[in-house]
Amino acid sequence: MSQTTATAGAARRSFTRAAPALLAAALVGACGGGGSAAPAGSTAAAVPSQAAAAPAITSPHVVDDATGTDATVSATGSIDATSLFFTPLGNGRSCSSCHDAGAGWTLSPSVLAARFAASAGTDPVFRPVDGANSPLAPVATEAQRRSAYRMLLDRGVIRIGLPMPASAEFTLAAVDDPYGYASAAQLSLFRRPLPAANLKFVTAIMWDGRETVRVASSPDCIKGSEPLRCFGTTTAGLLQQADSAVLTHAQDALGLTAAQQEQVVGFEAALFNAQQGDTAAGSLAAAGASGGPAALEQTPFHFGINDVFGGDYATGAPFNPNSMQLFRAWISIAATDPPSLARASIARGEQLFNGRRFAITDVPGFNDVLGQPSVTGTCTSCHSTPNVGNSGVPRFMNTGVAAAVRRTPDLPLYTLRNAATGATVQTSDPGLALQTGAWADVGKMKVPGLRGLASRPPYFHDGSAPDVKAVIGFYQRRFNIGLSPQEATDLAAFLNAL
Repeated sequence: MSQTTATAGAARRSFTRAAPALLAAALVGACGGGGSAAPAGSTAAAVPSQAAAAPAITSPHVVDDATGTDATVSATGSIDATSLFFTPLGNGRSCSSCHDAGAGWTLSPSVLAARFAASAGTDPVFRPVDGANSPLAPVATEAQRRSAYRMLLDRGVIRIGLPMPASAEFTLAAVDDPYGYASAAQLSLFRRPLPAANLKFVTAIMWDGRETVRVASSPDCIKGSEPLRCFGTTTAGLLQQADSAVLTHAQDALGLTAAQQEQVVGFEAALFNAQQGDTAAGSLAAAGASGGPAALEQTPFHFGINDVFGGDYATGAPFNPNSMQLFRAWISIAATDPPSLARASIARGEQLFNGRRFAITDVPGFNDVLGQPSVTGTCTSCHSTPNVGNSGVPRFMNTGVAAAVRRTPDLPLYTLRNAATGATVQTSDPGLALQTGAWADVGKMKVPGLRGLASRPPYFHDGSAPDVKAVIGFYQRRFNIGLSPQEATDLAAFLNAL
């Protein structure tokens, strides 16, 4: 269904805005939505009758996580539990079914395990369309559901079904799908839901950018791109994404009206999420530090900020690798009490993130853009947005996360063949290439933001890294960074403090 058709159909909806008290409870805890399963496209059975308005939840909203406390503030002053964001549609899902306030506005295996246990696997997040390993997997019994939703439960990944693009520079030579479903008509791609917070800083929407709006007449263009790649506002992409999510993930035949899209995006855009406290270091905004969501909300951002390839588009300043400055006040801490030692470790980790130089090689989207097979850089060469850690322009890179060598038996493996040269490559996720059809884009994914990291394991697009230490280990091996055990500990402490 096209965007235009969906919007026109949505205009005919007689929408009842539900606000039962369970939505407030869902926000504090699981955010699982509510309602029961309904046939695809059926709305009436899934949307509960109108009830007394749930109370607003005071901002900040604080949640314990593995290394301390995570917090969310809203620019509106409170988090409205009656928002359309929490209202079940279509098959019973709401936006909050996959964007949970207790998991950094995404999903976590611990949250999913609790939802499965409480509902015997019938919570709205458990739907065959994309929650199951295959949409054809049997789900009649609890045991069948536990098996069918194994990837979701273990990795917190949703199955994204996308076809091979027409007129692509490559063909699908072979499929090895452990679930017996994927084909050229619909590849199965297992991806983590991205956080529905900190959207002020987002330039590429979705891992593969498929909801990023291209506008030829826009002034927001990537410097040096040929042909010139220009983009519409993030808001335009988010409005499109909200409707797409309701049509696909919630299986709602009508989609959202324009006003409903704006309500969802307005709610999301006001959310700022970050680690607020560290179990060992205490408040991450104490003693001159500027961690936590309140400071994040005030962090400046514009298209092209501190771009590694083009410098700062607005100011003309060259790229600054020292882009993380949250904990610089802690680097001179000399006290030896446990909180001070923990703060010093976080500050050292920040310095490593900014300053540890290593050779960046064989990264499509980076080395080929610069025309240099080896570039000496730092973590901020890719995670360049100051005090946020994503990219200030829509950039997609392939660091090898989806390479065949990392494929585990629970992931499909696709063999792609270059139509011109006959060369082949194997990958568990073609990434951006399924949007562009370009051979050079195979395996490329967006550079994600890093704030609120501790509250939303596992990591990478496929949930293959269970914790921050595993992420560091991957990059240690990938780029031969040479961190000592203490340096790896310090870097993990910093990332978990974001």
